[in-house]
Amino acid sequence: METGSAAGAETTGTEPEWTGLPPGLLRMRRLLLVVWLGLLALAVGLLLGLFAGPVWAAFALLPLAVLAWGWVLLGRNWRSWRYAERADDLLITRGVLWREETVVPYGRMQLVEVTSGPVERHFGLASVQLHTAAAATDAAIPGLDPAEAERLRDRLTELGEARSAGL
Repeated sequence: METGSAAGAETTGTEPEWTGLPPGLLRMRRLLLVVWLGLLALAVGLLLGLFAGPVWAAFALLPLAVLAWGWVLLGRNWRSWRYAERADDLLITRGVLWREETVVPYGRMQLVEVTSGPVERHFGLASVQLHTAAAATDAAIPGLDPAEAERLRDRLTELGEARSAGL
């Protein structure tokens, strides 16, 4: 009996092994931030400089300030994303100011897809989207390496089929 209670304490007392997102996602998001806000700052500076005068062109510094602020926020957001595979479910946690943790039981998964848009493909990234019977528990893990996304999809599909077979 002691062995069973000790084993039960071990499984409930252990912290899951968390996996963070690869740095490629952060690089992609920061590059997009620089491109869009850099173009906006350039357009504002040129248009205001031409039509309102050089003093007004200083308003082009506002998008650059937003760029600096967004650079920091993107890093904090990227660090907050992580996931853990447990025996019966997948945990996904994210958020800096408002922390959100999603628990997706393997037996509830109906569909696991791997998607990769053109920008993600350019950076060698893919996302895993989990669909369950309840739309409120659908979850996604963005910016994974394609090999990891496919491994995760195959593992989650296998575990989902094994868990739902017992229902």
